[in-house]
This record gives sequence, C-alpha cells and structure tokens, in this order.
Amino acid sequence: MKQIIYLLLSIILFSCGNNKKETVSTLQEIPKLSIPVKHISVEGVKAISEPEIEDWQELKTVSSFLKKFEKVSPNEALSNALELRDLVISLKDSVKPEIFDTPPFQTRINVLHNEVLRLADLTFIPAITSEEVNLQVDKTIAAFSTVNSKINSILAKKRFEEEIDIDFGFIGIDSTQMDSISKKSINLKRLELDSIKEQELINNSPENQDFLKKE
Repeated sequence: MKQIIYLLLSIILFSCGNNKKETVSTLQEIPKLSIPVKHISVEGVKAISEPEIEDWQELKTVSSFLKKFEKVSPNEALSNALELRDLVISLKDSVKPEIFDTPPFQTRINVLHNEVLRLADLTFIPAITSEEVNLQVDKTIAAFSTVNSKINSILAKKRFEEEIDIDFGFIGIDSTQMDSISKKSINLKRLELDSIKEQELINNSPENQDFLKKE
C-alpha cells in the first residue's frame, strides 16, 4: 500500500514539475511579444522626386503608416498588420502616374503585397514567436523600400534624359540604355563631334581651298 502511495506522489510531483516548466516558458515568451524592437528604416522617396508623386495618395498613405513599424513590438505589429494589408491592396489597385505603369515597377508592388499578406497571416497563428514576427516586419519594410528605390531610379533617369541636349540618333546611342551611359561620356562625345564638324568647315572653306590650290 505504501508503495502505491509513493508511486502516486511521484507521478503528481513529476506532473507538477512539467507544468511549472511550461508555465515559466510561457511567461518568458509573452514579454518578448510586448518588447518594442527597432527595425530597418524605410527608404523614402528623395525630396527632388516628391513633386512627381504628390498626387499619389495611396503611396503616401502606405509610407506614413509603415513608419509605425520602424520601432514596434511584435504584438503591435500584428495588431496593425491587417490594416497595412488593406492599404497595400489599395496601393496595388490605384491609378499610378504613367511613368510608373511598367512591368518592373509592378513587380516590386507585387512583392510588397506578398510580404504584407504573410505578415497578416501571422495574426492567425496562435503559437507565433516574436522572432518570426520581427523577421516578417523587416521583410515588409525592405519590400516597400525597393518600391521607393525604383521610384527614385525612374525619376533620376527622367531628369538625366531631360538634361541631355543631344540627338541620340545622330551619335548612335539607344536612349533606352541610358542607365549604362554616363553624362560625362555623352558630353565628351558631343565635344568630339563638334570639333570634327568645325575642322570639316575649315577644310571646306573657300579660303582654305584657294590656299591648297596654290600649294
């Protein structure tokens, strides 16, 4: 009889020990989900490019809302994930300025949309960890930064092309490949062509022709 009692007591103590470990583990995890974490910063649109997107309200709204995620706890990130998802869907479906209505730019919007959907899906996982949430927040911010980076790139190319006062067909340059050609090299080419043209005019002038005949 005593052996049975000892056995029962051992089982009860062992069970309590496991429950205590699980409780401690749970208590350790809960604070992590409430601790604010500093994430990567959002790359913004450069000031010189802002006038080109001032009427694109959906982009500005996502940009403003996403700044909340630069320093946020996993719990706060999850509580805002569904609203961010809806804002990005509005951005994806919005009427874009014509210059951004291209497949490469749309690809970046799609990547952002996918990352936001993954973040929103985490809100439905009961056993989600803080590490998983923090990682997805970083991926989401990075995806939006690539959108802004592409905006800066497209508008920088536009300004560059507008500054070049030259006939591309005359010197055999494909204007669609402007990204691989420096402004300096184009200016040097233009000076070289001007010099050749000037020399030809001198050689073909009546005065020079008379001089050559005398020689």
